[in-house]
Amino acid sequence: MGKLNPDLLARLLRLQGWPDPRVVVGPRVGEDAAVLDLGDRYLIAKSDPITFATEEIGWYLVQVNANDLATRGATPRWLLVTLLLPEGSATPELAQGIMAQIDAACRELRIAIVGGHTEVTFGLPRPIAVGHLLGEVGKDKLVTTRGARVGDDLLLVKGIAIEGTALIAREKAAELRRRGHSEESIRRAQNFLHDPGISIVPEARLATETVVVHAMHDPTEGGLATGLHEMAQAAGTGVWIDRDAVAVYPESAALCTEFGLAPLGTIASGALLIAVAHEQTPELLLAYDRANVHCSCIGRVTPAQEGLKLKSGAVTLDLPRFDQDEITKLFC
Repeated sequence: MGKLNPDLLARLLRLQGWPDPRVVVGPRVGEDAAVLDLGDRYLIAKSDPITFATEEIGWYLVQVNANDLATRGATPRWLLVTLLLPEGSATPELAQGIMAQIDAACRELRIAIVGGHTEVTFGLPRPIAVGHLLGEVGKDKLVTTRGARVGDDLLLVKGIAIEGTALIAREKAAELRRRGHSEESIRRAQNFLHDPGISIVPEARLATETVVVHAMHDPTEGGLATGLHEMAQAAGTGVWIDRDAVAVYPESAALCTEFGLAPLGTIASGALLIAVAHEQTPELLLAYDRANVHCSCIGRVTPAQEGLKLKSGAVTLDLPRFDQDEITKLFC
């Protein structure tokens, strides 16, 4: 379950159909969204599904797609939705409820719903929602994952495993109660969807309005570790990460420990990776501090030959890979 093996994915992404010179950024490991040249501006395109969550699936759908456009420096504009409902449990109320969530989230982010497809599908255990989001950005404002440069600082906005924390608390609430977790702690973890929240749209906008951002990436499946591998692969660099500088919320640490999950490899929507020149780091950290948003410098971009390294205490090891997200252990 989860993402494909990165080597297999890289091979598949070489199959790109008819070549079009207007494709500025096409399919590539680590890049969050496609970039198309419309002449006076870039059109940004993204498609992402929601497969694990059942509660607030429509709200989830809008946020995860908008996040990927935000990492391009883009403004999300137009959404198409594919909604697959399970045979046997599909009702008008279910469809209306999901679409109402999508509508509310789109109104909040000023996104127009422009089309899609809905059907009842054989063999599904739960609803599946797929979003196809388009946005736009000025040519002088485009940010890519591959823009990270050797010597850049790597900043982490908010903490890791935010989405994983909310998923565990929402999908495994009954089991958590049986294991002795209090109702208050479960509710607090469930609310991680909104606080600290899985949206990084305002945080990405703050970064691009404050400094010259070289790269941004939205770590999702496979957690922060996979996001760092993807950023390094896209940029052709290495990274050096200080594990002690990576923020893990107490609720996230508790639930990951409860189910034997590694926080570094647990689905991480809500976190934002930013690569900026070292001299601009203090200004960006100050901007986030003024906005009451946690942000820390967790490492730096290094030459490719130095590899991907994780310092933990006095020990430096290779940055682990999580080709399968840790959260899948709860659904297998």
